[in-house]
Amino acid sequence: MLADIGALAYGVTLLGLGFLGVWASEAAERVFARKDDGRIVIDEVVGQLLTLAPLAILPPASARRSPAWLLVGFLLFRLLDIVKPPPVRWAERSFPGGAGVMLDDVFAGALGAVVLGVALLRVQP
Repeated sequence: MLADIGALAYGVTLLGLGFLGVWASEAAERVFARKDDGRIVIDEVVGQLLTLAPLAILPPASARRSPAWLLVGFLLFRLLDIVKPPPVRWAERSFPGGAGVMLDDVFAGALGAVVLGVALLRVQP
């Protein structure tokens, strides 16, 4: 499980996937001749993993294995990605190419991580 690799390795993995995502999204937009084509999904992967980051770095450790917390994180990211509250919509509109494809999901993922992290800290004993 990715959460078991530790906070530093999780962060490095996210950062690497983010840079890879910008490059791959840029290339995919050229190949598909379409901005933010639905076949580009690395942005969703990075955003989802970012939302779930508190499960990898915050106590309680038992939350890392909880299907309920995974479901909460999944639904939270999807909601933020669909609704696009500020600054998610701003990021989507403000950056061209691969950065634009990635950054709205990164912002949604970061907002989701904050909400999930606060929820985790509130329920810990």
